[in-house]
Amino acid sequence: MYDVVMLTLARGEEDSTGCGTGGDCCSSATPAGRADCADTPRVPVLACADALTSQGARVEFVTARSDREIDAVLARLDGPPRPDGLDWPDPDGKTRLVVATASNAQLRAVMRRLVRRYAPPPSRRPADLADNRTLPDLPAIGVLPLDPSRSGDPGRLAGSGPTAAPESPGDLAGQLGLPRAPAAVAAALLDGRVRRLDLLRNDAGSVTLDGALLGAANEAGTPLAWRGRVEVDDTVLTGGDDPLLACVVGNAGGYAELTGVRLLSTADPADGTVEVAVALPVLARSRWGRRTMRIEVRRARGRAVAVTPRDPEVPFLDDGVPGTLSRKRSWWIEPGAWAVYDR
Repeated sequence: MYDVVMLTLARGEEDSTGCGTGGDCCSSATPAGRADCADTPRVPVLACADALTSQGARVEFVTARSDREIDAVLARLDGPPRPDGLDWPDPDGKTRLVVATASNAQLRAVMRRLVRRYAPPPSRRPADLADNRTLPDLPAIGVLPLDPSRSGDPGRLAGSGPTAAPESPGDLAGQLGLPRAPAAVAAALLDGRVRRLDLLRNDAGSVTLDGALLGAANEAGTPLAWRGRVEVDDTVLTGGDDPLLACVVGNAGGYAELTGVRLLSTADPADGTVEVAVALPVLARSRWGRRTMRIEVRRARGRAVAVTPRDPEVPFLDDGVPGTLSRKRSWWIEPGAWAVYDR
């Protein structure tokens, strides 16, 4: 039978993304405050553990407050030592991991540490690594949503000033149709199938599971135009002269729509490509001479995308984590790199 680690991330100091942003992940920097930080497992975690132990699994609870504590859990997924000295996942391991997530950002935090653990440096690329990958097959994980009733909502731009970032989409478990009830998550972990999914890496050293939405809105919710060059493989969606309302780098469907406008044509996180869309305002003149504005959407699919902002700063949200883009950022697809336990 399996040893199962139930991993929960403590809340971060500045937001609810949890660990994975560096430093302390607890809401208080004092020892007394840390003692009260998410030490008691939440009800869905306890229910999932009960379902696992009823089937003979040995369950351990871990609340991680830092990247270091996440790494200590992930080390249990290592395989036997290799002649080249690389850390490598064990495809036949008897330890399984369940990540209890309150947000896409928390799930991404764990996957980011998995990538950092197992992706070899370019100078030590092993011969047994697939030509279209920079890392091996990452270990499958169980995903336990801490809010079983939550479902995926389309992304939209938040209106809170000129540097507003887009709002978060719904959780990835809902988009992927993964089991949400604790007992169903336990059943998938022990008796379900492994479902492999694409992963986006980027040159800032992080990963994207769902997608990134670049753009902002004013306080009234009206998108603010910005400029940047967007390239997908050899296709240039915009050279940087067009005003953009939004740009979506999509692996799944969390940002497929923006305020009622369909941006991504499909949302398949297992097709080996990334879909990119840009939304532009276009002025048109009606038959009666009136000028109206419509939104033009340009799309492309490929293996890699690069966004080079022409404005000093462009707000974005990447898997629920806000940021500001001030120089070129590139994403590339890692087909089938990560995996989840499904029904």
